[in-house]
Amino acid sequence: MGEGDVGAAMREAVIVVLKLGGPPLVVALLVGLVVSLLQAVTQIHEQTLAVVPKIAAVICTVVVLGPFMLTTLNDFARLVFDRLVAVGGS
Repeated sequence: MGEGDVGAAMREAVIVVLKLGGPPLVVALLVGLVVSLLQAVTQIHEQTLAVVPKIAAVICTVVVLGPFMLTTLNDFARLVFDRLVAVGGS
């Protein structure tokens, strides 16, 4: 396994991390922004009002995108194990 193969594997790993972690983080960011705007407008500064909607939104995002995330992670794991077998066999 050469340097190019290792670089390609690392690139694929970063892409998988972005695919899996990106959507929940973006949803949490957007919900946090909306909640903070509502808190600024209404002048209600309760910490639970900031956290609970974010947690609910992230959970909903993971439930909705769960099959996509599982497929992506499964495909990456198969790719890694196939490469390991190919390197071990030679």
